[in-house]
Amino acid sequence: MTLAITIGVLTAGAVYLILQRGMVRIVLGFVLLSHAVNLLLMSAGGVFHRGIPMLGGDTDGPFADPLPQAFVLTAIVIAFSITVYMLTLAATGTSDDTEDAS
Repeated sequence: MTLAITIGVLTAGAVYLILQRGMVRIVLGFVLLSHAVNLLLMSAGGVFHRGIPMLGGDTDGPFADPLPQAFVLTAIVIAFSITVYMLTLAATGTSDDTEDAS
């Protein structure tokens, strides 16, 4: 239940920040949204029945599912690259505000 509330709060904060006018706030909203999606992917793997990884021990019990962890690792890399790109756009001043100056 705590995980679902955390995902909801992160998503609500992300939507609020993405709807703001400043580019830095949009980037921060995107970062919050990527964290919410990462938690959602991990919770889709089932956090309640994870066992030990396949490193010796009892082979009859449930094993940890590596697929959600691989998805989250991929999502972290993609979100980081898009965040760096958006921060570069924010630093160079590329937005709709520069068109009004001419």
